[in-house]
Amino acid sequence: MGKNVVVYFSGYGHTRRVAESVAAGAGASLIAIDDEGNVPETAWEQLAAADAIIFGAPTYMGSVPWQFKKFADATSKVWYTRGWQDKVFGGFTNSASFNGDKQVTLITLQTLASQHGGIWVSLGLMPSSTKAATRNDVNSLGGSVGVLVQSPSDASAEEISAGDLETAKLYGARVAAVAQRWHG
Repeated sequence: MGKNVVVYFSGYGHTRRVAESVAAGAGASLIAIDDEGNVPETAWEQLAAADAIIFGAPTYMGSVPWQFKKFADATSKVWYTRGWQDKVFGGFTNSASFNGDKQVTLITLQTLASQHGGIWVSLGLMPSSTKAATRNDVNSLGGSVGVLVQSPSDASAEEISAGDLETAKLYGARVAAVAQRWHG
């Protein structure tokens, strides 16, 4: 399997748990963006060597939090040299609300990948949209651009639905498979 990286910010631990599920599916290493919006200096080398980069951020007030935006802005040095051109990208987000404008966050992540000349991988999973569907089903929130996760504001990270975590794991595997085909 190729070199895959999940780079994410997590304010309260929920997005970190989703990142771990994505990474498990992708066979990826994890890079956490800290509370000041920074990554370790060695992270830039990992990202440069990666075949696939999967972005993760919670949705705060309808978009990515400032910590992720600071990281995104810091990638402009890589953008200028086209350092991530033709890498495979994906993304995921989490919020307390079922909708909570998560789509805006995913589009922000997708736009960042596109600015870098990347290849975005869609979720590729049918929504569970029948009357019998439950929150423990895969893709119960009906995402298509990337992974959507909902965790109530009074729930711990351990209480994220099994369906959302399985969706994240399956998505990680999909991104890894696309990266393997793309980069051989």
